[in-house]
Amino acid sequence: MTQDLLKRYGGAVPRYTSYPTAPHFSDAVTETDYRDRLSHLPSGEPVSLYLHVPYCDTLCWFCGCHTKITRVYKPVQSYVDTAIAELRLLADAAGNRLKLGHLHWGGGSPTLMRPEEILRLAEATKGVLPHAPDFEFAVEIDPRETGPDRIAALAESGLTRASIGIQDFDPEVQKAINRMQSYEETARTVQDLRRFGVHALNLDLMYGLPYQTQERTLETIRTALWLRPGRVALFGYAHVPWMKTHMRMIPEEALPGPEERLETAEAAAELLVSAGYRRIGLDHFALPEDSLSVAQDNGTLRRNFQGYTTDQADTLLAVGASGIGRLPDMFVQNEPSLQTYARQVSGGILPIAKGVVLSADDRLRAAVIERLMCDFAVDLNMLIASHGASADCLADADGMLSRMEDDGLLTRSHGKLTLTTDGRPYVRQVAACFDSYFRGGAARHSSAV
Repeated sequence: MTQDLLKRYGGAVPRYTSYPTAPHFSDAVTETDYRDRLSHLPSGEPVSLYLHVPYCDTLCWFCGCHTKITRVYKPVQSYVDTAIAELRLLADAAGNRLKLGHLHWGGGSPTLMRPEEILRLAEATKGVLPHAPDFEFAVEIDPRETGPDRIAALAESGLTRASIGIQDFDPEVQKAINRMQSYEETARTVQDLRRFGVHALNLDLMYGLPYQTQERTLETIRTALWLRPGRVALFGYAHVPWMKTHMRMIPEEALPGPEERLETAEAAAELLVSAGYRRIGLDHFALPEDSLSVAQDNGTLRRNFQGYTTDQADTLLAVGASGIGRLPDMFVQNEPSLQTYARQVSGGILPIAKGVVLSADDRLRAAVIERLMCDFAVDLNMLIASHGASADCLADADGMLSRMEDDGLLTRSHGKLTLTTDGRPYVRQVAACFDSYFRGGAARHSSAV
Protein backbone atom coordinates (compact mmCIF):
# COMPACT_ATOMS: atom_id res chain seq x y z
CA MET A 1 0.00 0.00 0.00
CA THR A 2 2.79 2.43 0.92
CA GLN A 3 4.60 1.79 -2.36
CA ASP A 4 1.39 2.35 -4.32
CA LEU A 5 0.73 5.67 -2.57
CA LEU A 6 4.30 6.83 -3.07
CA LYS A 7 4.08 5.95 -6.75
CA ARG A 8 0.90 8.00 -7.14
CA TYR A 9 1.58 10.90 -4.79
CA GLY A 10 5.31 11.02 -4.11
CA GLY A 11 6.10 13.31 -7.04
CA ALA A 12 7.61 16.77 -6.96
CA VAL A 13 5.47 19.57 -5.49
CA PRO A 14 6.12 22.93 -3.77
CA ARG A 15 6.72 23.18 -0.02
CA TYR A 16 4.04 25.89 0.21
CA THR A 17 5.77 28.42 2.41
CA SER A 18 3.87 30.90 0.22
CA TYR A 19 1.14 30.92 -2.41
CA PRO A 20 1.80 31.65 -5.20
CA THR A 21 5.22 30.08 -4.76
CA ALA A 22 8.45 31.91 -5.63
CA PRO A 23 8.98 30.33 -9.10
CA HIS A 24 5.86 32.19 -10.21
CA PHE A 25 7.04 35.65 -9.20
CA SER A 26 7.77 37.98 -12.13
CA ASP A 27 9.48 41.29 -12.86
CA ALA A 28 6.08 42.84 -13.56
CA VAL A 29 6.09 43.93 -9.90
CA THR A 30 8.23 47.03 -9.52
CA GLU A 31 9.71 49.23 -6.82
CA THR A 32 6.91 51.74 -7.47
CA ASP A 33 4.30 49.07 -6.70
CA TYR A 34 6.10 48.19 -3.48
CA ARG A 35 6.47 51.80 -2.35
CA ASP A 36 2.77 52.38 -2.95
CA ARG A 37 1.83 49.42 -0.72
CA LEU A 38 4.29 50.47 1.98
CA SER A 39 2.85 53.98 2.13
CA HIS A 40 -0.64 52.59 2.73
CA LEU A 41 0.18 50.15 5.54
CA PRO A 42 -1.91 50.88 8.67
CA SER A 43 -0.11 53.22 11.06
CA GLY A 44 1.14 51.62 14.26
CA GLU A 45 0.20 48.08 13.23
CA PRO A 46 2.97 45.62 14.18
CA VAL A 47 4.83 44.20 11.21
CA SER A 48 7.41 41.43 10.95
CA LEU A 49 10.87 41.71 9.46
CA TYR A 50 13.10 39.05 7.95
CA LEU A 51 16.74 39.99 7.49
CA HIS A 52 18.83 37.76 5.25
CA VAL A 53 22.59 37.44 5.79
CA PRO A 54 23.86 35.62 2.68
CA TYR A 55 27.33 34.69 3.89
CA CYS A 56 28.91 31.52 5.28
CA ASP A 57 32.52 30.55 5.85
CA THR A 58 31.94 26.99 4.60
CA LEU A 59 29.35 25.56 2.22
CA CYS A 60 27.07 22.81 3.49
CA TRP A 61 26.27 20.68 0.46
CA PHE A 62 22.65 20.07 1.51
CA CYS A 63 21.92 23.81 1.67
CA GLY A 64 19.15 25.24 -0.51
CA CYS A 65 19.55 28.82 0.72
CA HIS A 66 20.93 31.85 -1.12
CA THR A 67 24.43 32.21 0.31
CA LYS A 68 28.02 33.05 -0.63
CA ILE A 69 31.21 31.67 0.89
CA THR A 70 33.73 34.18 2.24
CA ARG A 71 37.01 33.65 4.06
CA VAL A 72 37.46 37.33 4.87
CA TYR A 73 35.24 39.53 7.00
CA LYS A 74 35.16 42.81 5.07
CA PRO A 75 32.29 41.80 2.73
CA VAL A 76 30.14 40.94 5.77
CA GLN A 77 30.89 44.31 7.35
CA SER A 78 30.01 46.13 4.12
CA TYR A 79 26.83 44.09 3.78
CA VAL A 80 25.66 45.21 7.22
CA ASP A 81 26.11 48.83 6.11
CA THR A 82 23.92 48.15 3.07
CA ALA A 83 21.27 46.33 5.09
CA ILE A 84 21.04 49.29 7.49
CA ALA A 85 20.66 51.65 4.51
CA GLU A 86 17.85 49.46 3.14
CA LEU A 87 16.13 49.49 6.54
CA ARG A 88 16.09 53.28 6.42
CA LEU A 89 14.71 53.27 2.87
CA LEU A 90 11.89 50.96 4.00
CA ALA A 91 11.05 53.12 7.00
CA ASP A 92 11.01 56.27 4.86
CA ALA A 93 8.75 54.62 2.27
CA ALA A 94 6.33 53.59 5.02
CA GLY A 95 6.37 57.07 6.52
CA ASN A 96 8.08 55.91 9.74
CA ARG A 97 4.70 54.75 11.07
CA LEU A 98 5.37 51.08 11.74
CA LYS A 99 6.19 49.02 14.81
CA LEU A 100 8.15 45.78 14.80
CA GLY A 101 6.47 42.74 16.32
CA HIS A 102 8.70 39.91 15.05
CA LEU A 103 12.30 40.01 13.84
CA HIS A 104 14.05 37.02 12.26
CA TRP A 105 17.68 36.90 11.12
CA GLY A 106 18.40 34.06 8.69
CA GLY A 107 20.93 33.09 6.11
CA GLY A 108 23.46 32.02 5.26
CA SER A 109 24.87 32.39 8.73
CA PRO A 110 23.81 35.47 10.71
CA THR A 111 26.23 34.39 13.44
CA LEU A 112 29.11 34.97 11.02
CA MET A 113 28.67 38.63 12.01
CA ARG A 114 31.02 39.82 14.75
CA PRO A 115 29.59 41.22 18.00
CA GLU A 116 30.03 44.82 16.91
CA GLU A 117 28.01 44.24 13.72
CA ILE A 118 25.32 42.34 15.63
CA LEU A 119 24.89 45.25 18.03
CA ARG A 120 25.05 47.87 15.26
CA LEU A 121 22.47 46.12 13.10
CA ALA A 122 20.09 45.50 16.00
CA GLU A 123 20.34 49.10 17.17
CA ALA A 124 19.75 50.43 13.65
CA THR A 125 16.67 48.22 13.29
CA LYS A 126 15.25 49.49 16.55
CA GLY A 127 16.00 53.06 15.47
CA VAL A 128 13.82 52.88 12.35
CA LEU A 129 11.24 50.30 13.50
CA PRO A 130 10.44 50.73 17.22
CA HIS A 131 9.62 47.47 18.97
CA ALA A 132 6.05 46.54 19.84
CA PRO A 133 5.47 45.56 23.50
CA ASP A 134 5.47 41.80 22.76
CA PHE A 135 8.52 41.97 20.46
CA GLU A 136 10.10 38.63 19.49
CA PHE A 137 13.57 38.25 18.01
CA ALA A 138 14.77 34.94 16.53
CA VAL A 139 18.16 34.15 14.98
CA GLU A 140 19.44 31.10 13.09
CA ILE A 141 22.62 29.98 14.83
CA ASP A 142 25.54 27.88 13.62
CA PRO A 143 27.29 26.47 16.73
CA ARG A 144 30.56 26.04 14.81
CA GLU A 145 31.12 29.80 14.74
CA THR A 146 29.08 31.10 17.68
CA GLY A 147 31.12 31.72 20.82
CA PRO A 148 30.06 33.46 24.05
CA ASP A 149 30.95 36.90 22.68
CA ARG A 150 28.45 36.64 19.84
CA ILE A 151 25.77 35.17 22.10
CA ALA A 152 26.31 37.99 24.58
CA ALA A 153 25.83 40.52 21.78
CA LEU A 154 22.66 38.79 20.58
CA ALA A 155 21.27 38.70 24.14
CA GLU A 156 22.07 42.39 24.59
CA SER A 157 20.25 43.05 21.30
CA GLY A 158 17.06 41.44 22.65
CA LEU A 159 17.28 37.88 21.35
CA THR A 160 14.29 35.82 22.53
CA ARG A 161 14.55 32.63 20.42
CA ALA A 162 17.47 30.73 18.89
CA SER A 163 17.20 28.22 16.03
CA ILE A 164 20.24 25.97 16.18
CA GLY A 165 21.33 24.11 13.07
CA ILE A 166 22.37 20.48 13.60
CA GLN A 167 21.01 18.29 10.74
CA ASP A 168 22.75 15.06 11.89
CA PHE A 169 25.41 14.04 14.41
CA ASP A 170 26.70 10.95 12.58
CA PRO A 171 30.30 11.55 11.34
CA GLU A 172 29.79 9.73 8.02
CA VAL A 173 26.67 11.73 7.25
CA GLN A 174 28.38 14.96 8.30
CA LYS A 175 31.34 14.28 6.01
CA ALA A 176 28.98 13.58 3.09
CA ILE A 177 27.24 16.95 3.54
CA ASN A 178 30.42 18.91 4.39
CA ARG A 179 29.23 19.91 7.86
CA MET A 180 31.37 18.58 10.69
CA GLN A 181 29.77 19.55 14.00
CA SER A 182 30.13 17.70 17.28
CA TYR A 183 27.51 17.30 19.95
CA GLU A 184 29.91 18.95 22.43
CA GLU A 185 30.18 22.24 20.53
CA THR A 186 26.42 22.26 20.02
CA ALA A 187 25.85 21.67 23.74
CA ARG A 188 28.25 24.51 24.60
CA THR A 189 26.22 26.88 22.44
CA VAL A 190 23.00 25.81 24.15
CA GLN A 191 24.59 26.28 27.58
CA ASP A 192 25.82 29.75 26.62
CA LEU A 193 22.40 30.76 25.30
CA ARG A 194 20.70 29.71 28.52
CA ARG A 195 23.41 31.37 30.60
CA PHE A 196 22.65 34.66 28.83
CA GLY A 197 18.91 34.25 29.40
CA VAL A 198 17.80 32.83 26.03
CA HIS A 199 15.64 29.82 26.90
CA ALA A 200 13.40 29.46 23.80
CA LEU A 201 15.38 27.04 21.66
CA ASN A 202 14.64 25.32 18.33
CA LEU A 203 16.78 22.52 16.94
CA ASP A 204 16.91 21.94 13.16
CA LEU A 205 17.39 18.31 12.05
CA MET A 206 17.10 16.56 8.69
CA TYR A 207 16.16 13.18 7.30
CA GLY A 208 16.85 11.90 3.80
CA LEU A 209 20.56 12.83 3.87
CA PRO A 210 23.27 10.64 2.31
CA TYR A 211 24.26 7.57 4.34
CA GLN A 212 21.48 8.20 6.82
CA THR A 213 19.67 5.13 8.02
CA GLN A 214 16.61 5.04 10.21
CA GLU A 215 18.67 4.06 13.23
CA ARG A 216 21.26 6.79 12.62
CA THR A 217 18.48 9.37 12.39
CA LEU A 218 16.87 8.13 15.59
CA GLU A 219 20.22 8.19 17.37
CA THR A 220 20.76 11.82 16.32
CA ILE A 221 17.32 12.69 17.69
CA ARG A 222 18.00 10.89 21.00
CA THR A 223 21.26 12.80 21.33
CA ALA A 224 19.67 16.13 20.42
CA LEU A 225 16.92 15.63 23.00
CA TRP A 226 19.52 15.69 25.77
CA LEU A 227 19.46 19.46 25.13
CA ARG A 228 15.67 19.54 25.78
CA PRO A 229 14.66 22.17 23.20
CA GLY A 230 11.16 23.62 23.16
CA ARG A 231 10.86 22.87 19.44
CA VAL A 232 12.37 20.49 16.90
CA ALA A 233 12.14 20.97 13.14
CA LEU A 234 12.70 17.74 11.20
CA PHE A 235 13.02 18.72 7.56
CA GLY A 236 13.18 16.34 4.64
CA TYR A 237 16.29 16.98 2.57
CA ALA A 238 15.34 18.43 -0.82
CA HIS A 239 17.83 17.23 -3.43
CA VAL A 240 17.61 19.82 -6.22
CA PRO A 241 21.02 19.83 -7.96
CA TRP A 242 19.51 21.53 -11.03
CA MET A 243 18.91 24.58 -8.80
CA LYS A 244 21.84 24.28 -6.37
CA THR A 245 24.83 22.90 -8.24
CA HIS A 246 26.84 22.25 -5.07
CA MET A 247 24.37 19.45 -4.28
CA ARG A 248 26.13 17.50 -7.03
CA MET A 249 28.84 16.91 -4.43
CA ILE A 250 26.40 14.64 -2.61
CA PRO A 251 26.56 11.03 -3.88
CA GLU A 252 23.06 10.31 -5.13
CA GLU A 253 23.53 6.56 -4.69
CA ALA A 254 23.89 7.21 -0.94
CA LEU A 255 20.51 8.94 -0.65
CA PRO A 256 17.66 6.91 0.86
CA GLY A 257 14.72 6.10 -1.41
CA PRO A 258 11.17 7.43 -0.98
CA GLU A 259 9.90 4.49 1.08
CA GLU A 260 12.89 4.59 3.41
CA ARG A 261 12.50 8.37 3.79
CA LEU A 262 8.84 7.99 4.73
CA GLU A 263 9.51 5.18 7.20
CA THR A 264 12.33 7.18 8.80
CA ALA A 265 10.17 10.30 9.11
CA GLU A 266 7.38 8.33 10.79
CA ALA A 267 9.77 6.53 13.16
CA ALA A 268 11.35 9.87 14.08
CA ALA A 269 7.94 11.39 14.74
CA GLU A 270 7.00 8.48 17.01
CA LEU A 271 10.24 8.95 18.96
CA LEU A 272 9.64 12.67 19.42
CA VAL A 273 6.02 12.12 20.49
CA SER A 274 7.13 9.48 23.00
CA ALA A 275 9.58 12.07 24.39
CA GLY A 276 6.70 14.46 25.11
CA TYR A 277 6.60 16.56 21.94
CA ARG A 278 3.49 17.26 19.91
CA ARG A 279 3.38 17.03 16.12
CA ILE A 280 2.98 20.47 14.55
CA GLY A 281 2.09 20.54 10.88
CA LEU A 282 4.21 18.60 8.44
CA ASP A 283 7.66 18.65 10.04
CA HIS A 284 7.71 20.50 13.38
CA PHE A 285 7.42 19.26 16.95
CA ALA A 286 6.89 21.26 20.13
CA LEU A 287 6.47 20.72 23.85
CA PRO A 288 2.85 21.13 25.01
CA GLU A 289 3.56 24.45 26.72
CA ASP A 290 5.32 25.93 23.69
CA SER A 291 3.50 28.71 21.84
CA LEU A 292 3.41 26.59 18.64
CA SER A 293 1.36 23.96 20.47
CA VAL A 294 -0.94 26.65 21.82
CA ALA A 295 -1.40 28.13 18.34
CA GLN A 296 -2.21 24.70 16.92
CA ASP A 297 -4.85 24.18 19.62
CA ASN A 298 -6.57 27.51 19.01
CA GLY A 299 -6.36 27.41 15.21
CA THR A 300 -3.95 30.33 14.79
CA LEU A 301 -0.89 28.44 13.53
CA ARG A 302 0.63 30.14 10.48
CA ARG A 303 3.18 29.20 7.82
CA ASN A 304 5.69 31.47 6.08
CA PHE A 305 9.15 31.32 4.52
CA GLN A 306 10.68 30.47 7.92
CA GLY A 307 8.31 27.51 8.40
CA TYR A 308 5.58 27.17 11.01
CA THR A 309 5.10 30.23 13.19
CA THR A 310 2.84 31.97 15.68
CA ASP A 311 3.38 35.30 13.90
CA GLN A 312 -0.02 36.82 13.05
CA ALA A 313 1.23 39.92 11.19
CA ASP A 314 -0.21 40.50 7.71
CA THR A 315 3.01 42.22 6.63
CA LEU A 316 6.46 40.64 6.53
CA LEU A 317 9.14 43.06 5.36
CA ALA A 318 12.34 41.59 3.96
CA VAL A 319 15.81 43.14 4.07
CA GLY A 320 18.88 41.76 2.35
CA ALA A 321 19.84 40.20 -0.96
CA SER A 322 17.21 37.66 -2.15
CA GLY A 323 14.94 38.33 0.85
CA ILE A 324 11.22 37.67 0.25
CA GLY A 325 8.58 39.89 1.82
CA ARG A 326 4.80 39.66 2.04
CA LEU A 327 2.18 42.40 2.11
CA PRO A 328 -1.59 41.82 2.31
CA ASP A 329 -1.92 41.63 -1.49
CA MET A 330 1.64 41.19 -2.75
CA PHE A 331 4.85 39.18 -2.48
CA VAL A 332 8.17 40.83 -3.34
CA GLN A 333 11.69 39.49 -3.62
CA ASN A 334 14.90 41.48 -3.43
CA GLU A 335 17.72 41.30 -5.95
CA PRO A 336 19.71 38.08 -5.35
CA SER A 337 22.93 39.52 -6.81
CA LEU A 338 24.97 41.07 -4.01
CA GLN A 339 26.48 43.62 -6.36
CA THR A 340 23.13 44.70 -7.85
CA TYR A 341 21.52 44.74 -4.41
CA ALA A 342 24.24 47.02 -2.97
CA ARG A 343 24.24 49.31 -6.01
CA GLN A 344 20.48 49.86 -5.91
CA VAL A 345 20.35 50.51 -2.18
CA SER A 346 23.25 52.97 -2.38
CA GLY A 347 21.27 54.77 -5.08
CA GLY A 348 18.23 55.09 -2.84
CA ILE A 349 16.27 52.37 -4.65
CA LEU A 350 14.37 49.62 -2.87
CA PRO A 351 16.04 46.57 -4.48
CA ILE A 352 12.95 44.75 -5.77
CA ALA A 353 13.72 42.15 -8.44
CA LYS A 354 10.32 40.49 -8.81
CA GLY A 355 7.08 39.63 -7.11
CA VAL A 356 3.41 38.94 -7.63
CA VAL A 357 0.22 40.88 -6.95
CA LEU A 358 -2.42 38.62 -5.42
CA SER A 359 -5.83 38.36 -7.03
CA ALA A 360 -8.93 37.58 -5.00
CA ASP A 361 -8.63 33.98 -6.22
CA ASP A 362 -4.98 33.85 -5.11
CA ARG A 363 -5.89 35.02 -1.62
CA LEU A 364 -8.61 32.39 -1.27
CA ARG A 365 -6.37 29.57 -2.49
CA ALA A 366 -3.55 30.79 -0.24
CA ALA A 367 -5.89 30.59 2.77
CA VAL A 368 -6.99 27.06 1.81
CA ILE A 369 -3.41 25.88 1.36
CA GLU A 370 -2.20 27.44 4.60
CA ARG A 371 -4.96 25.77 6.62
CA LEU A 372 -4.21 22.42 5.02
CA MET A 373 -0.49 22.76 5.77
CA CYS A 374 -1.15 23.87 9.36
CA ASP A 375 -4.25 21.91 10.39
CA PHE A 376 -4.47 19.00 7.91
CA ALA A 377 -8.07 20.12 7.49
CA VAL A 378 -9.96 23.02 5.97
CA ASP A 379 -13.54 24.22 5.95
CA LEU A 380 -13.86 25.12 2.28
CA ASN A 381 -17.40 26.48 2.56
CA MET A 382 -16.43 28.83 5.36
CA LEU A 383 -13.39 30.19 3.50
CA ILE A 384 -15.29 30.58 0.24
CA ALA A 385 -18.00 32.55 2.04
CA SER A 386 -15.52 34.71 3.97
CA HIS A 387 -13.75 35.61 0.72
CA GLY A 388 -17.03 36.41 -1.06
CA ALA A 389 -16.31 33.87 -3.79
CA SER A 390 -18.70 31.78 -5.86
CA ALA A 391 -19.66 28.35 -4.53
CA ASP A 392 -17.95 26.50 -7.39
CA CYS A 393 -14.73 28.54 -7.47
CA LEU A 394 -12.60 25.61 -6.30
CA ALA A 395 -14.35 22.96 -8.41
CA ASP A 396 -11.18 22.46 -10.48
CA ALA A 397 -9.72 20.54 -7.54
CA ASP A 398 -12.58 18.02 -7.34
CA GLY A 399 -11.22 15.40 -9.72
CA MET A 400 -7.90 14.95 -7.93
CA LEU A 401 -9.50 15.20 -4.49
CA SER A 402 -11.94 12.42 -5.40
CA ARG A 403 -9.06 10.16 -6.40
CA MET A 404 -7.29 10.91 -3.12
CA GLU A 405 -10.48 10.25 -1.20
CA ASP A 406 -10.81 6.86 -2.93
CA ASP A 407 -7.21 6.10 -1.94
CA GLY A 408 -7.92 6.87 1.73
CA LEU A 409 -5.87 10.06 1.99
CA LEU A 410 -8.73 12.36 2.94
CA THR A 411 -12.41 12.62 3.75
CA ARG A 412 -14.95 15.26 2.67
CA SER A 413 -18.19 16.09 4.45
CA HIS A 414 -20.39 19.21 4.21
CA GLY A 415 -17.61 21.25 2.63
CA LYS A 416 -14.93 20.26 5.15
CA LEU A 417 -11.86 18.43 3.92
CA THR A 418 -9.82 16.41 6.45
CA LEU A 419 -6.66 14.42 5.84
CA THR A 420 -6.51 10.92 7.28
CA THR A 421 -3.49 9.64 9.20
CA ASP A 422 -2.29 7.91 6.02
CA GLY A 423 -2.82 11.13 4.07
CA ARG A 424 -0.81 13.50 6.26
CA PRO A 425 2.58 12.73 4.69
CA TYR A 426 1.05 13.75 1.34
CA VAL A 427 -0.36 17.09 2.50
CA ARG A 428 1.74 18.97 -0.09
CA GLN A 429 0.10 16.93 -2.85
CA VAL A 430 -3.35 17.70 -1.43
CA ALA A 431 -2.46 21.39 -1.30
CA ALA A 432 -1.30 21.21 -4.93
CA CYS A 433 -4.87 20.33 -5.95
CA PHE A 434 -5.76 23.97 -5.19
CA ASP A 435 -2.65 25.47 -6.84
CA SER A 436 -3.69 26.89 -10.21
CA TYR A 437 -0.10 27.97 -10.97
CA PHE A 438 1.38 24.54 -10.32
CA ARG A 439 -0.99 22.76 -12.67
CA GLY A 440 -0.04 24.99 -15.57
CA GLY A 441 3.60 25.70 -14.75
CA ALA A 442 6.97 24.21 -15.60
CA ALA A 443 8.79 24.96 -12.32
CA ARG A 444 10.72 22.04 -10.81
CA HIS A 445 10.30 21.12 -7.13
CA SER A 446 11.49 18.57 -4.59
CA SER A 447 9.68 15.28 -3.96
CA ALA A 448 6.59 15.35 -1.78
CA VAL A 449 7.79 12.85 0.83
